[in-house]
Amino acid sequence: MTSFPLGNYLIGLREGLEASLVVVILVAYLVKSGRSHLLPRIWAGVGAAVALSFGFGALLTFGPRRLTFEAQEALGGILSIVAVGFVTWMVFWMARHSREMSGELRGKIDHAASAGRASLAVVAFFAVGREGLETALFLWSATQATGSGGSQLVPLLGALGGILTAVAMGFAFYKGVLRINLSRFFTWTGAILIVVAAGVLAYGVHDLQEAGILPGLNTLAFDVSDAIPPASLLGTILKGTLNFSPATTWLEAVVWVAYVVPTMAFFLHRVRTPAAPRRTAPRAASPAGV
Repeated sequence: MTSFPLGNYLIGLREGLEASLVVVILVAYLVKSGRSHLLPRIWAGVGAAVALSFGFGALLTFGPRRLTFEAQEALGGILSIVAVGFVTWMVFWMARHSREMSGELRGKIDHAASAGRASLAVVAFFAVGREGLETALFLWSATQATGSGGSQLVPLLGALGGILTAVAMGFAFYKGVLRINLSRFFTWTGAILIVVAAGVLAYGVHDLQEAGILPGLNTLAFDVSDAIPPASLLGTILKGTLNFSPATTWLEAVVWVAYVVPTMAFFLHRVRTPAAPRRTAPRAASPAGV
């Protein structure tokens, strides 16, 4: 029995939309500024970034299979914690800088267009590649956490659905068909992703416990497996959406709470606090220094 992997879908949707918006801004600015002949350079950079992201995802998926069980669990736990760090940074960065992203990218385009033939491809590669690598790492960690019975197809399909939705939304943005409040969108998805990230973090801690790096593997905070069997509909839904484990160790529970409570509080405080107005450029000082 499987359920729709909402967490993976949201990861694919949010990260994919960020990358799609980057591409839309790059393409639209070149078209509107009469430099459509430079578009192949943008697409070359985007294609290279996508290939790098898929290659990184494949390396994460197939690379650890030759390792011992303990080494796989240790690697999985460490990468899960790293992924949570990246996605947390991304959530906060987008909450504060999504409105400034367009102007920043336009400035980079103008500089790259006059710098050299490969410069625009490099701008597109790094702009999209950063999102792609973060997405690959966090999706891999989330898929490891939500995959049940060795099957990771459903979580991956959920992530793919989110990415395809994001691509469709990006195209609709470009055509002017779709208009939404991006700040509100990133606020809601950011709050949800914090909860998803907490589940990935707890799963990473559990991996490190199984690898023998962290203690407390058999010290459970609660075990509701009888009330919520992992293979039941409710257990599958909770696992697919929140990475909930019916048998949770004390260390997992403490880490989950220690991450969610302060991170969510700080995130909501940041998004509710209006951004400080940009300062205008100071006037040049007179020769007398007055």
